[in-house]
Amino acid sequence: MDTTIYHNPKCSNSRSTLAMIRNAGIEPQVIEYLVNPPDREKLKELISMSGLTVRAALRDKDALYHELGLDNPQLSDDELLDAVTAHPALLNRPFVQTTKGVRLCRPVERVLEILPS
Repeated sequence: MDTTIYHNPKCSNSRSTLAMIRNAGIEPQVIEYLVNPPDREKLKELISMSGLTVRAALRDKDALYHELGLDNPQLSDDELLDAVTAHPALLNRPFVQTTKGVRLCRPVERVLEILPS
């Protein structure tokens, strides 16, 4: 599979990104990451390949983010990855991976940067 979306069907951005991929004539592998979360190494790879920091890949508006004290700037990337591994809902969405790279598709149009021709 050349295109994979880490998808949350309850998220409007994720649904819109999936629709954009399909409108481009591509049927992606859809991974509902709250049901089948990527392991720690895959998370690290996705975040790194997207050009983001671990902190930038987190949903910082989520109540759990604040409850777990993840807004503490002293926390290391490893500690943040541990939190996301334990609580996949903390991962921002949707991440899309293609042969052209990985993007956090916020805004959704970012998916166009990596869709195969």
